[in-house]
Amino acid sequence: MAVSVVPGKRGKKSRRVRLEDIAEKVGVSLSTVSRALAGEKGVRADIRQRILEAAKDANYTVPTPVAGKKVVLAASSAAMIDYVRNQFTLYVLEGLRDRAQALGLDIVTRAVADEAEEKVVLEEAGSDPDVAGLLFLTVDDEGMLAATRGFGKPVVLINGDDPYMRLSSVTPCNRSAARLAADYLIRLGHERILFLMRPGRNTIERRREGWQDALLHHGLPCPGNLVMPVDDWLPELAAQAVGERLRRNGLDFTAVLAAGDSLAVGAMMGVQQMGYSVPGDVSVMGMDDLPQAAFLNPPLTTMHIPMRELGAVALDLLRDAMAGFSTPTRRVELACHIAERQSTGPVRAG
Repeated sequence: MAVSVVPGKRGKKSRRVRLEDIAEKVGVSLSTVSRALAGEKGVRADIRQRILEAAKDANYTVPTPVAGKKVVLAASSAAMIDYVRNQFTLYVLEGLRDRAQALGLDIVTRAVADEAEEKVVLEEAGSDPDVAGLLFLTVDDEGMLAATRGFGKPVVLINGDDPYMRLSSVTPCNRSAARLAADYLIRLGHERILFLMRPGRNTIERRREGWQDALLHHGLPCPGNLVMPVDDWLPELAAQAVGERLRRNGLDFTAVLAAGDSLAVGAMMGVQQMGYSVPGDVSVMGMDDLPQAAFLNPPLTTMHIPMRELGAVALDLLRDAMAGFSTPTRRVELACHIAERQSTGPVRAG
């Protein structure tokens, strides 16, 4: 039996209403529409009302306003230790708080050293109607991640990721950043590049993999003894490890890539204490680009990590989830770039 299609509304393909359509109808910019629908500050009340009415007329699903809500930031022991020693966590928090102010959100910071403390935070956040979501800063422990996956409110990880991709996360592009750093040293002629790291975190393991990627790509040997682990991020431990290697093996490397600036500082100390020069005998490169890196002697070449942006982007992800936008779990990696200074140079001939 032949089936005929009767022309009319049912035969037309519907067109999804876009933010651009609402902006055109009201006569405002796309960013103004976006901020108004998200409940952000900086939009006049009359314009916000016109935008909401236009969205309603167009059957556009208006997200739930988030302004005035609370977000709990649960910071791990690693994050708190870093906050005391370095400035990485400090700048992440600055970016987070600046974005929270723009969104009209209140950030409540809590320390979580273990699963017991995490359980208390989750119970309190779950029972507080004003808490709309949680951010976890520098968390790798699988037990702690598992507890958050069944939580009834949105959760986003900052400076960490969920290996099972059940939680959205924002990190630096750790693997590709280390690959770029090692490529840079290889272009300077270095073939024996130590990788100095404090093991234990998934993000740092990604940096080790990036260093290895570069060596293998260039056909260079990548023996295990080029990886130098230390027990903590303290510069003095890195200096001790590098000094002991030089006493034991002599100068069997020409460059050091450290998984963090604090270890790079220690590497320079260890090299110089043994009578070698940086970068004349050994090039040293870090990762983070903390402000003090530019004031070392010599100033440290390092990978710039967008620390403030980590916090801001993570809050944007959480805001989308809190507002009711249905999107797949996302792992966002922010690009890094080389901050070239004087601690690196061409390999010495001979």
